[in-house]
Amino acid sequence: MHAKYFPKKDVTVEPPNLSATANPATSTDTAAAGEMLAGLATLFSGDLARYRNVFALADDPREAISGAEFLQPHTLSALMARFRPQFATADQRGLASIWANQYFMRLFPPVISAALLLDLRMPLRIEHMAISVDAQGLPQVFKLPGQCEPLPPPQNPFERFAHLLDDNLQPFIQALCAHTGVSAKVLWSNAGNYFEAWLGQLQKRSQQPQLLLDGERLLSAPQRPDGSRNPLYAPIRYVAIEHADGQVRPWRQRRLCCIRYLLPEVELCPNCPRLKRPPAV
Repeated sequence: MHAKYFPKKDVTVEPPNLSATANPATSTDTAAAGEMLAGLATLFSGDLARYRNVFALADDPREAISGAEFLQPHTLSALMARFRPQFATADQRGLASIWANQYFMRLFPPVISAALLLDLRMPLRIEHMAISVDAQGLPQVFKLPGQCEPLPPPQNPFERFAHLLDDNLQPFIQALCAHTGVSAKVLWSNAGNYFEAWLGQLQKRSQQPQLLLDGERLLSAPQRPDGSRNPLYAPIRYVAIEHADGQVRPWRQRRLCCIRYLLPEVELCPNCPRLKRPPAV
């Protein structure tokens, strides 16, 4: 068995009331953001239609938690308890990991698609947003505080995704780590896992693969332009596995464990680096 990166990947991304309000948007911002959101909706049809309504404008009437409140320890505890009440007394690091995955899975598809395919940047500074959650404590709608903007030509992939990495993921991960003790490396690895998975979906569907290069570069750069570590670097490897039929096929394996095994009776995921071979082989 040896590691090998394959150019084509067939990975499926797995498929959420507290009350608060977002900062109000002006009518000009609302109209412009509405036009941008309408353009984003055109990207998602068929089996991807569920991603059309991930974002809403700040004046959306649905109840939502302000971004600042969302990051508070008592809110995080309440949402995670709704998500998996049977794990209330379990290791909260494992619970934080699997709950954060739901956040990433909801947020990433439209944000990554917009940044790569539409050159569109959304205002994702989390303390200025509001998040509408469902009865299970999972994010359903992210309310934007203002106008979506065209991306200026980025100098590097970190500029293209600064609104996601710096404005949203960094404070979200920092708050969850401080509250539960989960390692930041685990949560960033989770984020990288879902970023890579959605990028694979775009690679299968896009007729213009050159538009996706910054996504690939983001995951392949060990360091950021300032020399600091890139927390999304190489989250996945593809391992050549010989199957019972004699065919060698790639196994998508994470480089870092998500630690969900810390939860009672929860098995390792099929991509876990603790496994020597995929479960189906």
